[in-house]
Amino acid sequence: MAAVSPNFAPTDHAPDKKLPVETTVVPAPRLTDSLGRVIHDLRVSITDRCNYKCVYCRTGELGAQFPELGIDEYLRLIGIFVSLGVTKVRLTGGEPLLRRGIVELVQELGRLRTPSGESLDLALTTNGHLLDGLAAPLKAAGLRRVTVSMDAVDAPTFERITRVPGSFSAVVAGIRAARAAGLTPLKINCVLLRGFNDDQMEGFAHFARREGVVVRFIEFMPLEEGRLWTPEIVVPLKEIVERIGRVLPLVAMEPREASETARRYGFEDGIGEIGIIAPVSQAFCGACSRVRLTSDGKIRTCLFSQVEHDLYGRLRAGASDAELAGYIIRIVQGKEPRHHIGEPGFLKPSRSMVHIGG
Repeated sequence: MAAVSPNFAPTDHAPDKKLPVETTVVPAPRLTDSLGRVIHDLRVSITDRCNYKCVYCRTGELGAQFPELGIDEYLRLIGIFVSLGVTKVRLTGGEPLLRRGIVELVQELGRLRTPSGESLDLALTTNGHLLDGLAAPLKAAGLRRVTVSMDAVDAPTFERITRVPGSFSAVVAGIRAARAAGLTPLKINCVLLRGFNDDQMEGFAHFARREGVVVRFIEFMPLEEGRLWTPEIVVPLKEIVERIGRVLPLVAMEPREASETARRYGFEDGIGEIGIIAPVSQAFCGACSRVRLTSDGKIRTCLFSQVEHDLYGRLRAGASDAELAGYIIRIVQGKEPRHHIGEPGFLKPSRSMVHIGG
């Protein structure tokens, strides 16, 4: 594993509280919103700390801005969501691998069962800096898949973005360790900004084929801490397909499910795949199946919600599992029909992406 500065490493990976052997939840109706969309995908931020300071994301310090729940509290709240029909749980941040007890948390989540008796589809999004040493333990604990955020395929550009020397080699080592551990399909997320890293697209196409990963390009959304976003800086789906297609011809692929966020494309020769997540130019709100839980226990029904809902506050006040489940059902009923990026009067959310969770 590449050397990591002491400022960027977790103190240890032992649990910060004794974990329960099992989490008991009260069965309840399946989650749907007022538009009939079935909510089965929960994104959980387990920290808003990050060991990178990416120029399009961070302007402040690297430390946590909001308090973090205890591991047992995450387990209880996630368990209630699962009792309501959530089948997919993705751990995010900040940088989730900084969180003490991450391996034990994954292991305990692996004990949960959906109302139909199935195990959870457990995934994690990471910047990959600490993944080299944690990929195998996480796989053994029950993690199924990993997505690595990576915004360039050459070291100078990558380290100019992260503002951390040595970060490129650490991430590549983490990607290869994850693939070797069987955390597949392994996906790489690249946020594209015109005039900043859009010259990396063609290199990423070759990287996808060489490393056996799925590269997903993401249209830049107004979720940064600063005021960088403008419509002109967004590289839209159509342009991405055209530019990569000139180098390596692409063919459109069918989605695996209606709520899938990425448009899928395979290379014409059958070797490799890319995806494009286009929330700006081709929004997919109509099939959204996701809600988010922040590191301080707030429900966000959309990345661009203007209101957060304090689930953890009710837990701390002594609410039962049934009461918490009823609260979740009511909040999800009010899920927004869509976002309004780029429209007159659009307001950024009160928190940036690093504090909301990916």
